[in-house]
Amino acid sequence: MNIIHHLRAVLALTLIAVNTLILAIPLYLLTLIKLAIRREGAQILLSRWLVHIAELWMSVNNTVIALISRPRFHVEGTESLRYDDWYLATSNHQSWADILIMQKVFNRRVPILKFFLKQELMKVPVLGHAWWALDFPFMKRHTREEIEKNPELKGKDLETTRKACEKFAYFPTSVMNFFEGTRYTPAKHDQQQSPYKYLLKPKAGGTAFTLGAMGGKLKTLLDVTIIYPKDAPRSLNAFLGGAIGDIQVVVQVRDIPAWTAEGDYENDPAFRARFQQWITELWAEKDALLQARLDS
Repeated sequence: MNIIHHLRAVLALTLIAVNTLILAIPLYLLTLIKLAIRREGAQILLSRWLVHIAELWMSVNNTVIALISRPRFHVEGTESLRYDDWYLATSNHQSWADILIMQKVFNRRVPILKFFLKQELMKVPVLGHAWWALDFPFMKRHTREEIEKNPELKGKDLETTRKACEKFAYFPTSVMNFFEGTRYTPAKHDQQQSPYKYLLKPKAGGTAFTLGAMGGKLKTLLDVTIIYPKDAPRSLNAFLGGAIGDIQVVVQVRDIPAWTAEGDYENDPAFRARFQQWITELWAEKDALLQARLDS
């Protein structure tokens, strides 16, 4: 990156921060009203208004990025998307820029993407409480060691998450889950001994947890493949600074098999093997697509 790229990145980040602070004001005010008025109809209406504020926030960010960072997007497969449907979305994960790219592609084309967040992220300044106001599900996963010490914790994390997801039944929602669980780096790839050329191993357990928590509500998978130029930097600063250039985004809309939300991933070996096989096949196809685009 040269000095121009760095200056562009700083300017873009500054404007996104200003946008966040400005729109946090009406979002927080509506949240206070939502806390005061407990009627179900009012709760649903206010939740929709809060989502509209978040969509405006993303639209402004997208405009900032288009004017300052000037990435060139080549998007495929979004023709059949619906704003009034429920989705599970996933993508290969290489950079924090992936989230901004997905917000660019999907904003106002599908319901707002919501992430399962760790409880600790509630403490993030401004954004933590904004995520809470927007009904992002905060969760605390109990480790195997914690459950062994206190068996009463078994199933509590799924129960808590299901309660957090009850609000999703009121109007369409998109749930985002990076199957790899972390960003790709060559070091992580080698450490895992990943069988894929451009991907880390997917973590099927988290996906099974998500589908189980949603109780069969998610029937469509947005299988996203983000393809940066092969030798381009992957950092957020490089994206915001305009150092990446052309970015391909391939969206494959897939049906989620009904059986994926009906089994017990933790305690049923047959279901776990079937679920892992389903995820493995998806990931093998994604890696083949990456190889076809990057190695040609």
